[in-house]
Amino acid sequence: MKQAAENVPTQPVTANFRGYQQAHPAAIDDEIARVGPGTPCGEYMRRFWHPIYLTSELGDLPRAIKILGEELVVFRYGGDKVGLVHKYCPHRRASLEYGRCEDNGIRCCYHGWLFAADGEILETPGESEDAEPARMVRERTRLGAYPVHEYNGIVFAYMGPIDKMPPFPVYDIFLIEDMVSRPYKAPYNCNWVQVLDAIMDPVHTSFLHSQNSHPQFSEGMAELGELKFYERHENQFLGSSTRRVGDNAWVRVNELVLPNFTQAGSAFAADGTEPRYFGRSCFTRWVVPVDDEHSMVYAWANFGDRGDPHQYNTQEGCELIEQGERFERSPEEKQRRPADSEAVEGMGPISTHKGENLMPTDRGISLYRRRVRRQIRDLATEGKEPPQPVSLEANAVRTYGQDTVLHLPPKNGSDDRAYLMRIGEQVMDMQFRHEASPDDVRDSSIIAELRDIEANGVSLEPAKSRAERRQA
Repeated sequence: MKQAAENVPTQPVTANFRGYQQAHPAAIDDEIARVGPGTPCGEYMRRFWHPIYLTSELGDLPRAIKILGEELVVFRYGGDKVGLVHKYCPHRRASLEYGRCEDNGIRCCYHGWLFAADGEILETPGESEDAEPARMVRERTRLGAYPVHEYNGIVFAYMGPIDKMPPFPVYDIFLIEDMVSRPYKAPYNCNWVQVLDAIMDPVHTSFLHSQNSHPQFSEGMAELGELKFYERHENQFLGSSTRRVGDNAWVRVNELVLPNFTQAGSAFAADGTEPRYFGRSCFTRWVVPVDDEHSMVYAWANFGDRGDPHQYNTQEGCELIEQGERFERSPEEKQRRPADSEAVEGMGPISTHKGENLMPTDRGISLYRRRVRRQIRDLATEGKEPPQPVSLEANAVRTYGQDTVLHLPPKNGSDDRAYLMRIGEQVMDMQFRHEASPDDVRDSSIIAELRDIEANGVSLEPAKSRAERRQA
C-alpha cells in the first residue's frame, strides 16, 4: 500500500513570500493619467495640437472617433476641407456619424439640421425658417466643433480654448530634403503615459527588443550604452545612449517634446557597424490619448539616406518600425516574442504607477513626468499656459532624435566606459551649439563637425562649462 503524500508544500516556505501583504494594488497616478474634459491633465493636453486621423482613411462618409475622452465625428465637406465636431446633434442627440457631408458642412440624418464646420446651425428644415424658436436656436445654439489642420497625410486638431490656440508647430524633421514620410497609426489598449514612457527608456531597447527573444532591430542594440539625459527649453527631453560596437562608438538619441511628440534613431538603417552622421529618426510620432484606458499613436515613418531603408515603406514595415513586431499576432507569438504593445498593455489599462520602483536608468522618465506634473499644476492653480515647442528665431523647432556612428576605437589604458560617455557628451554639446543656425545650414554644419570629431578624436577631459568658457 502506497504511503500517503506528506502534507507539506513542494518548496521551502520563508518570510520572502509576501503575496498576502501586497495583495492590494498601488494607486493610479490620476493627476497625469486622467485626460477627460475638466481633469487637470485633460485641460493641459487641450492646449496643444494633436493628430487625430489619417487623411487616407477619410472618404466621403463621416467617421466617429474618440480623442481625450470626447466622442467626435471627423468629416470632409466642400470637396477637400475637413471638419471635426461633437458626435451628437444638439437637437435630439442623433449621431452625426450617420450624417451627410455637404458643400458647407454636415447634415444630421434624423431631422436634417445642417451644421457648418465651426458648429453654426445653418438650417433647421423641419421648422418654419422665420419662426421664433427656430431663429433663436440658430442664434444661441452651437454644435461643439474644433479647428483642424491637415498636413502631409495626417489631420491635426486643437481642442482647447479658442483664444489660447497656439500656432501649428513646424519641426525641422518636416523640412529634410529627400525624406519620404509614410503616415501610419498604431492602437494601444492602455493609458497614454505607459506608451509615452518607453521613449525615455533607452534601456528597454537592449532587453525587450534584443535579448528577450531575438533582435527585433539590430544586434548592436543589445549592447548596454552609457546613458545621459538632457532637459531643454522646459519641454524637451533627450536620452542619449552611447554603445561600443567594435571600433565604433554609436550615439543613439531618443527624444520627447511635451506633451507627446516623440522621435528616436533609426530602426533598421543603423547597427553600429557603419559610419553614420546625424541620421534622423525612424518615426515622427505622437502618443494621443483616446480616453483614460486607450491610446493611439499617429506618426510618419521616415525613409531615405538619413531615415530607414525604403524597403520598409510598407504597412508591415511601419509596424516593425513602431514596435519591432507585426501588430496582429497570436497570443502565443506575443508571449514568445513580446514587443512594445505587450510590455505596456501588460501593465493593465491604467498602470498603478505609485507602485513603481524607479531606478537611475529611469531618470528620463522621472524628469519628464515631474515637468508634466508641474505644468499641469501651473495651469490648474495659476492659469499659467504651458510652453509650446520652441522655435528659435525664424527657424523650425529643433529636434535631436538620431543615430551617429563614429570610428573611435577604445583608447589604450583608458576606461572605455568613460570614453564612450565623453563621446556622447561631445556629440550632444556640438548639436546644441548649432541649435540656432539657420534651417538650410544647420544639418550640414552638424555633419561636418561630426566628421571632424571622428578625425581628431575626443579628449577624456570633461568639457568646460559655459561659465568657465566665459571666464577664459
